Amino acid sequence: MGNRLSKIATRTGDDGSTGLGDGSRTGKDSARIAALGDVDELNSFVGLLLCEEMPGDLREELVTIQHDLFDLGGELCIPGYQLIKDEQVARLDALLEKYNADLPVLKEFILPAGSRAASLAHVCRTVCRRAERAIVTLSKLETINAQPRQYVNRLSDLMFVLARVLNRHAGGSDVLWQHERKRT
Repeated sequence: MGNRLSKIATRTGDDGSTGLGDGSRTGKDSARIAALGDVDELNSFVGLLLCEEMPGDLREELVTIQHDLFDLGGELCIPGYQLIKDEQVARLDALLEKYNADLPVLKEFILPAGSRAASLAHVCRTVCRRAERAIVTLSKLETINAQPRQYVNRLSDLMFVLARVLNRHAGGSDVLWQHERKRT
């Protein structure tokens, strides 16, 4: 899988292009690089979320997700290559079921708020949705596998659920949107 970086400042991108994992070059403003950048940003925010207090099993699952996101970036970096498998998507489905099982049914919209950890999970959710949009855009321009799109779709849902879980872990609950709140 691609070459390991031993020299960071190569100056080969000074012309506005960047190298892909297969040795080809593309514009730094290409749809592929936009999707790759959004996935990288998401992985960084998951790393920030991991700085917060949370149950140990959830922490381990988020570390696994970080590795998956690195694989996803690798798949986006190498046209025609597949690293995200159906099993990884299925694992997110299982986590969604596991963590959603004990949450109260939502009857109102919730705000992306509460504890710091929950708020960071919401940031991860929104960055994940942006990555999903970028992957969809890329798929309209180039042939890519379905699993990356499916993975980020499930992951954004999971981050929503995890935000709710993390609010409860911190001793709080969902912050409900008050649609009839007085505006002053």
